[in-house]
Amino acid sequence: MSEQLIAQAKAWRAQDPDAETRAELETLIADAEGGNEAAVAELHSRFDERLVFGTAGLRGRIEAGPARMNRVLVSQAAAGFAAYLLSRETTPSVVIGYDGRKNSQIFATDTAELMAGAGVRAIILPRLLPTPVLAFAVRELGVSAGVMVTASHNPPDDNGYKVYLGGPDGGSQIVTPADAEIEKQIAAVAAEQNVLELPRSTDYETADDTVVDEYVRRTAALAPAEPQPLRYVYTAMHGVGLETARRVFTEAGFPEPIVVEAQAHPDPAFPTVAFPNPEEPGALDLSYATAAEAGAELVIANDPDADRLAVAVPHNGSWRRLSGNEVGALLGWRAAQRMQWAGKDGTLAASIVSSPALSEIARQYNLDYADTLTGFKWVSRVGGLVYGYEEALGYLVDPDKVRDKDGISAALDFLSLVSELKASGTSLEQHQRDFDDRFGAYASSQVSVRVTDLGEITRVMARLRQDVPSHIGTQRVASMHDFSDGFAQFPPSDILRFNLESGARLIVRPSGTEPKLKVYIDASSTDGSADERRAAAQAIVDELDAGIRTLIA
Repeated sequence: MSEQLIAQAKAWRAQDPDAETRAELETLIADAEGGNEAAVAELHSRFDERLVFGTAGLRGRIEAGPARMNRVLVSQAAAGFAAYLLSRETTPSVVIGYDGRKNSQIFATDTAELMAGAGVRAIILPRLLPTPVLAFAVRELGVSAGVMVTASHNPPDDNGYKVYLGGPDGGSQIVTPADAEIEKQIAAVAAEQNVLELPRSTDYETADDTVVDEYVRRTAALAPAEPQPLRYVYTAMHGVGLETARRVFTEAGFPEPIVVEAQAHPDPAFPTVAFPNPEEPGALDLSYATAAEAGAELVIANDPDADRLAVAVPHNGSWRRLSGNEVGALLGWRAAQRMQWAGKDGTLAASIVSSPALSEIARQYNLDYADTLTGFKWVSRVGGLVYGYEEALGYLVDPDKVRDKDGISAALDFLSLVSELKASGTSLEQHQRDFDDRFGAYASSQVSVRVTDLGEITRVMARLRQDVPSHIGTQRVASMHDFSDGFAQFPPSDILRFNLESGARLIVRPSGTEPKLKVYIDASSTDGSADERRAAAQAIVDELDAGIRTLIA
């Protein structure tokens, strides 16, 4: 234990306006001074580093210290972001939203007061609302920037801070170099100022419901004129999606959703799920039970801040969640058809870890296609974008309205697809088979390894770079692309892509939001019937899945 560490912790405690985190830190300091090694190690984990802007801004566990999410860190971030905005404009403005997580409204209010105190026009949304509404508000209100307080689908004890830029950035999330420039301003605030002494003002505005109403109106307009009646289940996953999503669905002409009542309303404890992410095993069990009881045709799920969408369908007497790539390809086909019917050009885009299926759709419809780095901040910035997605359940079906993934707009688009298929006398299952017949069958898988030591991820990536495998399973590696020094149009990134002789692909990268190493596997087949194609593609994926697990163990 160093005196400097204890001094840092005490200085942090002295400026912490939150009684809960201040008391927690007081106990930790006392235990460390008493010789408790675990307390010393915990202080090191909180004070040796700071949270910095990553894939989705700031995100971390709500606890005291610069490596956690708390009122001190958020105040420093707000003041630093205000300084950044003032360095770009003489009269900047910001709109601020928040979800139902612990401290979300507190962090949003702190941000509004500090922005106003710094001379930035600050507007806070009228109540807790989905992230897509905040992203829409940045464009709709014509402001310089947006802040959304949310940790999306992270564990219950986390919160986060997403930043958007208006003007030339079009309401997209921040990217390089803005993230580094904002971080520099935040670091200056942290080094030079006590957050209790930062200028604050309650002279900020609260938006009325007009911005929400306009989001609902423009989203509902995506639906067909006379949708077919559908019996579908909706879950908000203990988040903020229900009110807005239900308004969108009904205004578009669909019947009221059958709601999973136990998950309908915001609850920061997320009591019915082990992990509030629709991708996680068990997260949709209550939805399936509700759907079975109601005789539903479809399950629609948003994550807690409603920027992601999960879809499940009846399958062999049970329910099957479609993968993000399956939904992404079907909505991409739908987008390509819209462009063809309208006689327009445009670009389809997906992150590099998403299925290659979308590029084949673009090719067959004579549309442009763009690969991007992971993170929707990259997808949303593609020029001429008409549709974009990433396999982690993120879809952008109406980029003229919002420049971020939007689980509510995507849900409506998927409901509309099912409605139109029903009206034409066919089914979603047959539509998927038609897709495989036309574009080829695509299969994908993801291996996700959670670690407690981030150094383990670094070691695995280094090992794969230094000793490139000749085979993964029995599949021969044709080439490897290392993105660390930049590759093709991409900036330097900690990504490895293995190209197999079979045409399959495997990508390895650290997660940008969680302590995980992620592997994305994709294969396709155009031989035989739709069933034979699916089986062939899946067999390759299964083999690569097993093979890579042995390599990264």
